Amino acid sequence: MPYSLPPSPPGSSAPDHLRVVQVVDRPGIIDLAWGHPDLDLLPVAEIRAATTEVFDRYGPDALSYGRDAGPPPLVEAIRDRLAVTDARVPTADEVVVTAGASHALDLAATVLLQPGDVVLVEEPTYHLAVRILRDHPVDLVPIPFDGGGLRTDAATDLIGRLLGVGRRIRMLYTIPTYHNPTGVTLDDARRRELVAIAAENGITIVEDDVYRDLGYDGSTPPSLWSIAEPGTVVRLGSFSKTLAPGLRLGFLTADAATARRAVSAGVLDSGGGIAHLSALTVAAYIATGAYPSHVDDLRRCYAERRDALLAGLAEHLPDATWTQPRGGFFTWLTLPDGLDASALLPSAEARGVAYAPGRRFYATGDGGRSALRLAFTRYAPADLAEAARRIAATVRDARRR
Repeated sequence: MPYSLPPSPPGSSAPDHLRVVQVVDRPGIIDLAWGHPDLDLLPVAEIRAATTEVFDRYGPDALSYGRDAGPPPLVEAIRDRLAVTDARVPTADEVVVTAGASHALDLAATVLLQPGDVVLVEEPTYHLAVRILRDHPVDLVPIPFDGGGLRTDAATDLIGRLLGVGRRIRMLYTIPTYHNPTGVTLDDARRRELVAIAAENGITIVEDDVYRDLGYDGSTPPSLWSIAEPGTVVRLGSFSKTLAPGLRLGFLTADAATARRAVSAGVLDSGGGIAHLSALTVAAYIATGAYPSHVDDLRRCYAERRDALLAGLAEHLPDATWTQPRGGFFTWLTLPDGLDASALLPSAEARGVAYAPGRRFYATGDGGRSALRLAFTRYAPADLAEAARRIAATVRDARRR
């Protein structure tokens, strides 16, 4: 008897062996730990139509091994988009299509790093990027971070000390625009200082730039890649935050020589273009002209949600501190009185709210004890205001104890 799919695809509340998505929704809990887009805002019908267009246009070639660097229609679409959102347009041979930003980071680490290298990471930083880097035999060394982002003065001192004892520093990983987890954006002066420091010391910056399309207040600053000398920066981009994470589609931009090394890496050499069908589908969708207005809709919606969460914090928890993100998915909250965010989490969940404790975002040591990351993209404004109220009630209980 042939197998058939169930009439209703299993959702996030299904048993684990039937679940087809990553998020586990827990009834009654407003879960601000997940840094995901709101799937209800993503263009399902338009992606479906674009997939049909791909099969009509390419037939079985859509299911073949793809061009190693990615299909030219998507490469050109990426170039056209960056012409609008960034300060420099990559050439076609400076773009490599990847299976999301995570694959792009792993690919950059594979082609750039050797065993024993030092990789500098700002702290706090994206915890899953740390997981990827730790899959490689390298040493992670943190750079201090403050309200303005990565501290370039501290980076200069640290690099000098490491080079002075003979360490080989090959890479610096950073999220300068709408940072994960803090939401902070690195200012223009530090951006230029950072690329100059890297160029002077022969360090490749890997710039995680996945939130570029999701700026809410004014213009998005130029990427490090766009202002640096070629060969200094590899930039990671993604469609997971704006179109759909399930497409597993991203890209990197690098100087042509580094891009060629990425394309000649074993995984692309053996399997051809990554996410070939997804790449053609996204190219077909972008060709309809719908992408800019879709992104504008996301910006308006997510800005409203950010504002609702921050207003709720101001109303219910005024003696805490938090960042004011100009874009992206997150704000970074520091609890009053040195309260431990990890220890407080079970009480918060009992009140119906969850978050990501700050310690999760420190590659070394025990930083972030009193901090937590709040994602504001998955819930309506009223839910976010209620989440702030529940966090505040949890804090009040803890302070009384």
